[in-house]
Amino acid sequence: MEYRTVGKTGIQVSNLCFGTMSFGGNADVETSKAMFKRCREAGITFFDTANVYSFGRSEEILGECIADCRDEIVLASKVYYPTGADINARGLSRRHIMLEVENSLRRLKTDRLDFYFVHMFDDNTPMEETLRALDDLQAQGKILYPAVSNWAAWQIAKALGVSAKEQLARFELIQPMYSLVKRQAEVEILPLAASEQVGVISYSPLGAGLLTGKYGVNKRPGQGRLVEEKRYTDRYAEEMNYVVAERFTAYAAEHGINPATLAVAWAMSHPAITAPILGARNVEQLEDALAAADVDMTSEWRDEISALSVSPQPATDRGETLLSSWS
Repeated sequence: MEYRTVGKTGIQVSNLCFGTMSFGGNADVETSKAMFKRCREAGITFFDTANVYSFGRSEEILGECIADCRDEIVLASKVYYPTGADINARGLSRRHIMLEVENSLRRLKTDRLDFYFVHMFDDNTPMEETLRALDDLQAQGKILYPAVSNWAAWQIAKALGVSAKEQLARFELIQPMYSLVKRQAEVEILPLAASEQVGVISYSPLGAGLLTGKYGVNKRPGQGRLVEEKRYTDRYAEEMNYVVAERFTAYAAEHGINPATLAVAWAMSHPAITAPILGARNVEQLEDALAAADVDMTSEWRDEISALSVSPQPATDRGETLLSSWS
């Protein structure tokens, strides 16, 4: 396992992060603890959860796991999604943030979160309100750094500008979706992170299972997230995703490497990525992803794999690079 610095924070983390969305859901307590133990044995120091994963049960189980090693791990959780029927039990208002950070700390049995993510963009709350609440939490020592997930690059850039202008704690970590079948982050989010020296932990490196070798144009398993959960079915509905999955599976077979291992290694190899987030339902699934830590992904190899999918369009509609003329 290698270790990388998160942006400008000075915090060193493993170049693989483990996401605990399955804890208390697809993975029972015993399985969850076994996966945590295996991650620690492999050298993983970075763990990501959220207040809404398994209705808070994920945080509770992770809290039990880290009880005797809290100071050795880097811990992240999130706030935004509804936590109850009350109209105010959601979003990024000061009220919801202040209530939910206390609930997360209680469930995790810790006195601080190393990174605290806003989980989505809130159209109903002024950005300044959210950023000031996070700044107050940092001043109180309840979070060390604010972080952001699922925001557009312009929203993150605006937030960084507001934080600089108002002298508030800025986002030091970004969590975007990123895989061979979802490369939109390459257009603006990853260049923004590199330019502003912000860390990145990307999620879904396996494309919800698309890149594990189980899927293809005419190959669809009877179970799995892509079949059982509508949000994943909708997210990866385009037929091209299955074309890419089939190409990638064949490529991995030709090179004698497990496709899940190769998919994680490819995501991890982007220079702006601090660590991709691994997810698993059991230790057996986890092993394939962990093996990515031992893959030496060269830039040439990365380019070869990238060519199996469709590169996203550039951020500007001007694709030409000639300097000899202008209009």
